[in-house]
Formats: sequence, structure tokens, C-alpha cells
Amino acid sequence: MDILIGQGKAGANGAAAAAAIKDSDTEHFMADVIEASNELPVIVDFWATWCGPCKQLGPQLEKAVKDAKGAVRLVKIDVDKNQELAAQMRIQSIPAVYAFHRGRPVDGFVGALQESQIKAFVQRIVKQAGGGAAGPSPIDQALEEAEAALKAGDAGTASALFGQVMQHEPDNAAAAGGLIRALVKGGDPEQAREVLDKLPPALAKDKAIEAARALLELAEQAAKAAGGSAELEARLAKDPNDHQARYDLALALYGAGNAEPALDALLEIVRRNRGWNEEAARKQLVKIFEALGPTDPLTLSARRRLSSILFA
Repeated sequence: MDILIGQGKAGANGAAAAAAIKDSDTEHFMADVIEASNELPVIVDFWATWCGPCKQLGPQLEKAVKDAKGAVRLVKIDVDKNQELAAQMRIQSIPAVYAFHRGRPVDGFVGALQESQIKAFVQRIVKQAGGGAAGPSPIDQALEEAEAALKAGDAGTASALFGQVMQHEPDNAAAAGGLIRALVKGGDPEQAREVLDKLPPALAKDKAIEAARALLELAEQAAKAAGGSAELEARLAKDPNDHQARYDLALALYGAGNAEPALDALLEIVRRNRGWNEEAARKQLVKIFEALGPTDPLTLSARRRLSSILFA
């Protein structure tokens, strides 16, 4: 899929995106929000420079509004500089976001949300205003195709698509995490490690990067443990409390694509001796949960079993 955009069109889209987002104040609130919402829905972001969650929410909200391609506008209000307006709007906690249409508030939320929730909120406002849901951007389309290819086992196509997105948006965490996962599943953990090590520190704590890192570390550990399964099983048959043998076997099983028996082995270690090797088995379970994803059936089942062991 080609996600390149022509220079003229990109310039026009950039100008439109810039016009869709503006800072305002008490004096201009009536014109920028109330009156403007008669033409298009207007989302108002009440924030402050000292507010940590505001710094997280702001860029994500701006991106969602830009992706709506002119179907909605965003107005940002600094509550410290506009305390009277904040009081009139009964803003008690920030970030606070309200959407206006035809001069009236129609929806809103308080506090930071996940990026997917923010995108859904913006699309809901557009749809309520009669504009229909905003279509996916070329970047979103490329990410969707890449994830579909990876799910279908086509790691090469997925790597190419994730790489294209990163050429346009080097700080796109979803693309970076996807590229690392695709390289690992394509049998190239060394290149995956290079991609991970070159990422900006700001991306390190993103959930997409954490999941990709977990998958890569598991692959690296599994590579070291590969080839000795028979010997490890023999050691366990001789001594069921050989936790190191069971731990190494779990890594080898996971590396061979046998996630369920790998989880079983780690859970057995926790059941026998939860504190072994500074809770290495529990920590490894958490790493596999991150790699599989929170909604994977194996994750859900193993989490329940782990909880029953820990809190029995």
C-alpha cells in the first residue's frame, strides 16, 4: 500500500489541520466556540501547563481532530489564564474536554483517556453533528493492513508496511512496536533489537513498545534455551523441584511456538516455590502476558490461574 501523499495536497491538508486547532480565551470564547459551533462541532480542551495528564491528552486529541479532516474543530483553553471562564463552565478537574454543537454542549469527559477512546470520542461528535464518521487516514489504513498481514503470518509484508509508516512518522509507537514484532516473528530478532535500541526515549513507556520489547526479549531468551528440551525434561523427571530446568524448558517451549505448555511450566514453578530466583517465574509470566496481549485467551486463563495460586 502506498501511503505517500502529494506535496500540494499535503500542504493543503496541513493548513486545514492548523486552522482546525487554536488557542482561545475568555474574551473570544463566544466567537471561537459558541458561534463557531453553529458551522461545525467544536471540542474544547481545558488544560494547564502544570497538568501532567493534560500534556498526555493534548497531542492525542489534536491528532484525532486532524485525522477528522476538517469535520470538527479544537479550541484549547488554559484555565490558569482564564479562571473566570473555567468557573463559569464549572471546571473542577483537568483535563476536561467538552464538545459543542449549535451553541450547546453535547458531550465531554474528564481526565486522560486511551488514544483509541479519544479517537472514538471525536468520531462520535462528528457523527452526531451529521458529518458521518471520519474516515481512516492513510497512516491508519497502513497500520490496519500491517496488523492484518502479521496476523495472517505474512511478517515480510507487515514489516514493509510498518516501515513505511515510520518513514512518515518516526515517533509513531504503533508502527515501531509493530515493526519490532514483525521482525521477531519473521525470524530476525537482531534487526528488531536494532530498531528498539534506536527509538527515542519518549516512546519507551508506550504500551505498544512494551509489548514489542517483551516479545523480543522472550525470543532472545528462547534462542539461548533452544535445543535442550530432552535434557531438561530428563532433569525434571529425576527432580520435579529442579526449578531452573523447568524455567529453561518454559523458555524453549515458548520459543518453539508452544505458549500454553510454557505458561503451564511457569505456573508450576510459582505453585511450588513462588519466591524462587527473585520471583523469576512470575516475572516471566508477566512478560509473556505483555507479548500475547491482555485479551488473548491464554493470557486471561493464565492470569486467573496465577491469581488463584498467589492468593490461595
